[in-house]
Amino acid sequence: MKLYIVANRLPVKAVPRQDSYTFVRSEGGLATGLDSLQISMEKHWIGWPGVCVDNARQQIEIRQHLETMDFHPIFLSEEQYHDYYEGYSNSTIWPLCHYFFSHTTVRKEYWESYQKVNALFCDEICKQVGSGDWVWIQDYQLMLLPGMLRKRMPNLHIGYFHHIPFPSYELFRILPERAELLNGLMGADFIGFHTHDYMRYFINAVERVLHIKFDLDEAQTDSRIVRVNALPMGINYELYNHSSATPKVWSEIEKKRILFRNHKLLLSVDRLDYSKGILHRLQGFETFLERHPEYQGKVTLAMVIVPSRDHVESYAGLKTKIDETIGRINGRYSDINWTPVCYFYHGFSFEELTAMYFVADVALVTPLRDGMNLVAKEYVATKVNNPGVLVLSEMAGAAVELADAIQINPNDTDQIADAIFTALQMPYEEQAKRISKMQAILSVQTVNKWAADFMEEWKNVVDKNQYLSGKLLSTNLLKQIKALYTQARSRLILLDYDGTLVGFQKRPEDAVPTPEVIQVLKDLTSDPANHVVINSGRDHQTLEKWLGGLPVSFAAEHGAYYKENGEWHQTSYKPEWSQSILSILNMFVHKTPKSRLEIKETALAWHYRAVDSWLGELRARQLVRALVSICLQHRLQILQGNKVVEIKQSNCTKGSEVKRLLRKAHYDFILAMGDDTTDNDMFRALPESAVTVKIGTVSEDARYNLKSQTDALPMLQALATGAPLRISSNGKQGRQDLGVILHWMKKLIKRK
Repeated sequence: MKLYIVANRLPVKAVPRQDSYTFVRSEGGLATGLDSLQISMEKHWIGWPGVCVDNARQQIEIRQHLETMDFHPIFLSEEQYHDYYEGYSNSTIWPLCHYFFSHTTVRKEYWESYQKVNALFCDEICKQVGSGDWVWIQDYQLMLLPGMLRKRMPNLHIGYFHHIPFPSYELFRILPERAELLNGLMGADFIGFHTHDYMRYFINAVERVLHIKFDLDEAQTDSRIVRVNALPMGINYELYNHSSATPKVWSEIEKKRILFRNHKLLLSVDRLDYSKGILHRLQGFETFLERHPEYQGKVTLAMVIVPSRDHVESYAGLKTKIDETIGRINGRYSDINWTPVCYFYHGFSFEELTAMYFVADVALVTPLRDGMNLVAKEYVATKVNNPGVLVLSEMAGAAVELADAIQINPNDTDQIADAIFTALQMPYEEQAKRISKMQAILSVQTVNKWAADFMEEWKNVVDKNQYLSGKLLSTNLLKQIKALYTQARSRLILLDYDGTLVGFQKRPEDAVPTPEVIQVLKDLTSDPANHVVINSGRDHQTLEKWLGGLPVSFAAEHGAYYKENGEWHQTSYKPEWSQSILSILNMFVHKTPKSRLEIKETALAWHYRAVDSWLGELRARQLVRALVSICLQHRLQILQGNKVVEIKQSNCTKGSEVKRLLRKAHYDFILAMGDDTTDNDMFRALPESAVTVKIGTVSEDARYNLKSQTDALPMLQALATGAPLRISSNGKQGRQDLGVILHWMKKLIKRK
C-alpha cells in the first residue's frame, strides 16, 4: 500500500546547469512540511519538477533521477505553466480566496489550461497507482483533480487538503466556474481545511451552488459520504526546537549577533505577495518610529522577502512599492551607525533562517489573509532559552492555536505600531511564559500529528463508504431478489410516492403520476399475490384523485388515513389547529420567499423546496425551534422531511400503518421503497427479512440503496413483468450482504 502525495510542485526542483541538471530543495512551507512526514506507508510524490522542459532526452534524464527518490514529475510547457499556474491558479483562485477581488482575473484561456493540466495530473496518477493505494491531493492548483480521478477510478481512496483560505459564499460565487471547482473537490472522500471558518464557508458554498445538503460535517453524493473537517497543519517541531544545538546553526547565530549588535531585532519573513501585508507592516513600523523616537537607533527591522512571481504585473508593482517604502524609511531615519530596515530580497538557508528566528526579539507575522502561516510556528519553536514575542495577524489561520501571541488587525497600521511597542516593553518573564504556552501546543500539534489525524479520519470515511457500498443494489443482487419474488406466494409491496414513484417538483401539486407510474402499478396489481400499498405523506384527497382508480391500497398523511377494499378509514382525529401554530407557520411563509403552507386534514406542512438552500435550512431550524414547546403542549409531532417541516398527531407514522398491515396478514415477501427520512419509520417497523430500499442518500435503517429515483420504476417493472434487470445509476456490482437472501431461501425451503 502506497501513499501518493500530489502537489503542484515536487519537494525538489531541477535547475539547469550547462548540459545537465542539478536538484535542489523547493521553496515553500507546503513542500517542506509534507516532505518531512513520517508515515508507515511507502510515500511517493507526483508534481511539477520546477522547470519547463520540452526536450524528450532531458525529460528522461529528470524523470530517471527523480524516480530514484519516488518522485514522479509532470512536465508542462511554458504556456501551460503560465496559464495554469500564474494564470488561473494565482491570478484567479489565489486573489479571490484571499479576498483581493480587485486582483482577480478571469480569462477563458486560463480556465482551459487549468482543466488540461489537472487532466495531465489525472493521467499520471492513473498510470502510477494500484489497488489499495491512497492519493492525497494538495491545494488550490488541483481542485478539479479529485472529481477527475473519481470518474476514472471510482473506488480510489482520494483525500484533499486546502492550504489557503476558502472564501465566503458571496465572494466564491463570483467565479464563473464555481460549480465545476466544487464538484471537483466533492470527488474526494475527505476534505481538510486549516480552520473551522474555511470549512464552514466551503459547506455553505456546496449547499448553495450544488444543492447538496450537509449533515454536520458529512454529505452524501452518488451514495457515498464526503466528509470535511478542520485540521490545522503543524511543523516539524523537533527540527526547529533543536536547531540551535547544531554547530552550523549556532555559527550562524553568532554571525547574526555580530551583524545586529545590541539592537533590538524585529523579524519579518514572507514570500512576495500582496496578501502578506508587507506594506502595512512597513507603515506600522514607520508609525512606531515616529511615535517612539527613543527607539530610533536601537531597533532594526530585518525584512526577508523570498522572490515569487515578480514578473507578474501585480507582484512587480508590489515589489516596486516595497522598495520605495523601505527607501523612504531608511532615508528619513538612518544614520552612519544604524539602518532601520535591513532588506533581504532572497531566500535563506535553513541554518540562516533558524538563526534569525533565534536572535530576533520580535517576529512580525501580519498577513492580511493567510491559510495558516508556518513562519509564526517556526519562530515560536526555535526560541529555546531565549524568549521573544510573536506579533500575529488575527487573519492568519495560526491565530486559532497561538492565542498567546499579540494578535492584531493587520489592516490597522496603528495597531501594528502599538503591538511593536508592547512587544519591546514586555518583561522577560512574560515573554517566556507566553512562548512556553505556545510551544506546549506546537510540540503536540506537529506536522506528523496533522498527517496522522488526516489519515485516520480519511480511513474512517473510506471504511464507512465501503460499508455503504454494500447497500447498493447491483444487477446481480436484483436477480436474486427477483428469484425470491417469483417463488413467494404472498407479497406486500410498500411504496412511497414523492421521490420514489415520481420525481420531486418545485410545486408539490405538479408531481402528478406519469403514464409509466400508472403502468407499473397496473402490472404489479395484476398479480393476485401482490398487495400494493402507497404509503405517503400526501393528503388522501390528492392520492384518491390521482390513483384512486387503481386496485391499490393507500396510507395517507403518514398513516392518519388508509384505504382498503375501496374504502377510506381515518385513524387519527382531525385536530383543531392552535392559532399560535398557524401564526408561526404563516410568519415563516411571509419571511421566506418561495415557501408555502399546506393545510391537510390531519397535518400542517411547510414546504421550502423552491427556497434558496441556505435560507431554507436556516428557516427550517428556526421554525422547529419556534414550534417545539407549543407542539409539546398539544402533543403534536414535528417531522423534518425532504424540504418540508410537518406538524401532525404523534400516534400516526408510516411505521404505524406497516404494523397494522402486518397484524392483519402474513407475507413471505416484503418490499418497501422510500426516499425520505420519514420512510425510516416504515423500514424500522418491518422484519429484518424485508427488502427495504432507500432511494438517494443511504439510510442506516434500510438494507439497500438505489442512487436515483429514475431507477425505481425499472426495478419494479422488472419484478412485475420479467423485463431485463438493469440499474443504470448504481452500476457497481461490488460485494453485497447476502445474509438476508440466504435467510429467505431457508424460510421458503422450509415451507415447501
